[in-house]
Amino acid sequence: MSRFSDFAALHVPGDPLVFFNIWDAGSAKVVAEAGAKAIATGSHPVADALGMPDGEQVPLDLVFANARRIVGAVDLPVTIDFEGAYSIVPEAAAANVVALKATGAVGCNLEDQRIGGEGVHSLEHQVRRIAAIRAAVGDDFFVNARTDLRIKDGAAPIEAVIARGKAFADAGASGFFVPRLTDPAEIERVVGEVPLPLNVIAIPGAPSKRAWAAAGVARISHGPFPLRALMATFRTMAEAALG
Repeated sequence: MSRFSDFAALHVPGDPLVFFNIWDAGSAKVVAEAGAKAIATGSHPVADALGMPDGEQVPLDLVFANARRIVGAVDLPVTIDFEGAYSIVPEAAAANVVALKATGAVGCNLEDQRIGGEGVHSLEHQVRRIAAIRAAVGDDFFVNARTDLRIKDGAAPIEAVIARGKAFADAGASGFFVPRLTDPAEIERVVGEVPLPLNVIAIPGAPSKRAWAAAGVARISHGPFPLRALMATFRTMAEAALG
């Protein structure tokens, strides 16, 4: 088996792969030593650690350099939060993902929100982007297609989420990521109707890992919350030292 197929095999509905999201090589090594099976960045913590805003504001050369350092620091598969692939143009987005794969990453997140704008891309446009990326990057790279419907509209119907998941699967996505999807009953519907392993994010107050596993979740992310907690502690320590 290759590192790509090994990574894909970690996505088991009912026995979710857990990512404690990291931002650089040092944090990747700590999470690896804690027992992680794979490593995932979060775009927000990467940007925060660099003193930059989230939303594709970190230059691509820094994104690629950071990815290479992380891949070189751990003996685990690494997936990168690549936001919207730094282009709304399908062919340009595909070229960027090909360059990301060349860093040694085994996969990436690809979101459908309009970076710096309102709402999400039309389903037709996002499907074209996913299909172009799949054609360019090959069959092995894990494209975790994310829909931000629930971020942009907390009342977005689950039917719309499911429609996106099905279309993303048809276009060649490897996984389906739905931030703000927390209800186990809705999760069961998505798992039952979308033929992709489901990724959710452990936001404060979310159900337990056990409850999500029982609903069929295959992947749990922690997003920006680990770095936020760390920096809150760091600030408290700094205030105590300086006060």
